Amino acid sequence: MLRSPLLPLLLLLVVLVQAQLRPLQPGPADPLRLLAGGDGPQPVILHGRLLADPVAAGPAAATAGPGPCRVLLQTAGGRSELGFTACPALREGWGVRVSGLLRRPRPAPHPLLAGPAERLARQGAWTRLAVERLEVLRRPATPIADLRRCIAERFVAAAGPERGGLLAALVLGSAVVPLPAELRADFRAAGLSHALAASGFHLTVLLGAVLAIGRGLGRWARLALGAGAMVVFLLLAGPQPSVIRAVLMGAIALVLLESGRRGRPLGILGLSLAGMLLLRPAWLHDVGFQLSAAATAGLVLTARPLEQALAGTPPGGPAGGSPGAAGWWRRWLAPALAVPVAASLWTLPLQLLHFGVVPLYAVPANLLAAPLLTPLTLGAMALAAVAVLVPPLLAPVLVPLGWLAQLLLLLAHGVAGLPLAQWQSGRPLPLLVLLFTLALLGLVLPGTGRRQRLLAAGLGLGVLVVHLVLLGGDQLLLLHQGEGGPPRDLLLARHRGRAALVSTRADGFSCRQAGQLAQALGVAHFDWTLLLDPVAGDDPACWSRQAGRVLAYGGGAAPLAAGQRLASRGLAVEALAMDSHALRLQLGRHRWLLLPDRQALTTWRLDRPAAGEGVWLGVRPRPAEQRALREHGPPQVWLSGPVPAGAPLPRGWRASGASGALTAP
Repeated sequence: MLRSPLLPLLLLLVVLVQAQLRPLQPGPADPLRLLAGGDGPQPVILHGRLLADPVAAGPAAATAGPGPCRVLLQTAGGRSELGFTACPALREGWGVRVSGLLRRPRPAPHPLLAGPAERLARQGAWTRLAVERLEVLRRPATPIADLRRCIAERFVAAAGPERGGLLAALVLGSAVVPLPAELRADFRAAGLSHALAASGFHLTVLLGAVLAIGRGLGRWARLALGAGAMVVFLLLAGPQPSVIRAVLMGAIALVLLESGRRGRPLGILGLSLAGMLLLRPAWLHDVGFQLSAAATAGLVLTARPLEQALAGTPPGGPAGGSPGAAGWWRRWLAPALAVPVAASLWTLPLQLLHFGVVPLYAVPANLLAAPLLTPLTLGAMALAAVAVLVPPLLAPVLVPLGWLAQLLLLLAHGVAGLPLAQWQSGRPLPLLVLLFTLALLGLVLPGTGRRQRLLAAGLGLGVLVVHLVLLGGDQLLLLHQGEGGPPRDLLLARHRGRAALVSTRADGFSCRQAGQLAQALGVAHFDWTLLLDPVAGDDPACWSRQAGRVLAYGGGAAPLAAGQRLASRGLAVEALAMDSHALRLQLGRHRWLLLPDRQALTTWRLDRPAAGEGVWLGVRPRPAEQRALREHGPPQVWLSGPVPAGAPLPRGWRASGASGALTAP
């Protein structure tokens, strides 16, 4: 079956269709049933087992401490996320009884944002409990979780949070290791995130070392050594999608190798992915699973032809490459370049679809990191045994490996700090991503004819042009959130690829959402930001990092006086009165009135300034105000919040809903 990839690929196709058609939904006994069809809050009591150690609920990466945290609870009928205002000392596997208010998590108000509902659905949870009372019922032995925690803590204690965390991640994967947020961000910007995630590379290094040690042993002994190495890798890294894919592929390849048979790597990959999706169809929606599968497919299908092309070897020819002194550097550079280029090309559509950011220096960064990663991975795995068996020896033995780890950290930080380290491409439309993927396949798949490659290049260029035209268009985007706390509104105005922002709140959550929107829309930096919140924000540096100029009413700055403007080329906001927040917004040739509160709406009724194309209302208008807007207002009226009960909205009026978004033109 594995000598031809056709059958495994057909099986994978059937499983993919089945997984896609099977929606993510809760089981009949899920805690969601306690809400009786509503959204909550509902006081409940839940019993269950903790699926992990608690993790910080805010932007911090700490796993313990006085701040809020969250953890998944497995009950008899399903899963629910527990939220704590002060993080308790809990451990994976403990049995607990919790009481509090159960709610449905909020969905994302815009498709470009990641909401709690979507995040939890991918983990099989449909509710969130704000815990008011906690009782620990059982503290069973959890040797594997304790071992992971012990290795991570001892590495960090011996080498510090950055170097120690990096070495621990090379053994355990970043999913179970608390890494500093800045380190994660820099590795992502440098295109080196795969070094922190337990994956096929780490297992390949481990298997290669184990099989080299057992080279003189018999077949069954080598199989036992390889199986033991894969079991240890799976236990330490945990059942993550990338880990399970690597273990399945490794197991199939090892059996075929030791039986003297040959299998097609593509067939092995197809069979492994099909088995994973049969086991858990929800993994199809996991970004890590998608990236791992795409990168592996790129290595299987295009790394070897790409290496031959770079080395100047004809397809199907020997690996020796070009003879003579002039070709030695190509023979050396070709395999080092082929792997990161192949992986980067095949994961590029997913990078665009999910993140809207492309690390431009990923290939040279991986080329420089390659000589460091293999000794670091092998050394970290060896030192993990030292950390467990003879902890006092860890610190002195770790010193040489710490130097290598520091080199990798310097590389990641240095590349991330370069100009244009990440191209803010924006998230293209799914249709454009599909067309771009087809164009990319036409360019990178071996055996494609010259005419097909030219057509693929033309298609890719056309997709790029359409995407850039869409990014450069004028747009006003309203994002409203009125559930789960005080209402907040973000108004983002775009003009020719640049953007400005008006926010009714100055808190850190609003700032992080504005940053997510900017990244998804391909905006590297706001020209200016106006914060109408009279209360100072808890993270003013967050706003300063995102905008060239920030005017915060709650930060001690004087509000805009009547007629005063905050402006950049083609983007401006002007105050209409001294005693209210009524504003006129300009984006290109478009003009909108912004009336965020009742006083601003009253100002408009009294002064009747030129309306422009539309008006945004941050409050629900009263009947008299509705009549005035219908008679004297602009043709478009936006309301933050749900549609008022009673009569339908007049023509040209639109409501965002309790949490939602509106766009124009």
